Amino acid sequence: MTTSPETHQLPPDRAALSPASARQLFRDGLVVPTAGFSLGYAQANLIIVPKAQAFDVLLFAQRNPKSCPILGVLDAGEVSGELLHGGDIRTDVPAYIVYENGVKVAEPTDLSAYWRDDLVTFIVGCSFTFETALMEGGISVAHIDQGVNVPMYKSNIRSVSAGSMSGPMVVSMRPIPASQVADAVRITSRYPAVHGAPVHIGNPEELGITDLSKPDFGDPVQIPSGYIPVFWACGVTPQAAVMESKPVLAIGHAPGHMLITDAKDSNYLVP
Repeated sequence: MTTSPETHQLPPDRAALSPASARQLFRDGLVVPTAGFSLGYAQANLIIVPKAQAFDVLLFAQRNPKSCPILGVLDAGEVSGELLHGGDIRTDVPAYIVYENGVKVAEPTDLSAYWRDDLVTFIVGCSFTFETALMEGGISVAHIDQGVNVPMYKSNIRSVSAGSMSGPMVVSMRPIPASQVADAVRITSRYPAVHGAPVHIGNPEELGITDLSKPDFGDPVQIPSGYIPVFWACGVTPQAAVMESKPVLAIGHAPGHMLITDAKDSNYLVP
């Protein structure tokens, strides 16, 4: 089944939902970006590949830990694990993208028709995880406030290649008041397992981004006067590598439509 994200509204109680309850909503057909859901619980990116490709993905992640921090791996054919107790990786994400030879061929809400027993799932840290800490620190998060998906851009920073995998680093952007940029850096740097501190602050052209109103993934956000664009490494980076490297098959989450895990944000907080 494929459903447009615009066909569903955000549930008003999304912040208080348990991860299992949120996953059940997605299993039942809710298709929305997951920022602001289940506050206090870590969200994650997905990259799913045949076992024959899995070592290259693992090596790519090991060489690019800022953009591809691995939180867990489901072995070939496994559909559940300790990060989603009682869940099903094939149904518990709002939307997925299926790539064949690097080209998007489908955006299903259920992977059952595409599932194979040789598929290995990599669960990769997501910057949505530290957004609760930003908000608790008094820093507003534009895409949550504006009810849209986070904007993400392909940058001119090249990931370190691994085997057949190569491509650009993808970055997510959040506009931050100039007076709070240092606080945002300090807060997010304490979450290295979910991208940590920003990779760039200020002029987007230095990252090769010419128009912030035209993200490669997600939605544009309004940037008020006095706010500075701040960029974090993004777990969509493996999908950018898939597009460039063109493996026969790969599956990812639809950007911004994450796996909500049972792990607490605090699990990834360092002193």
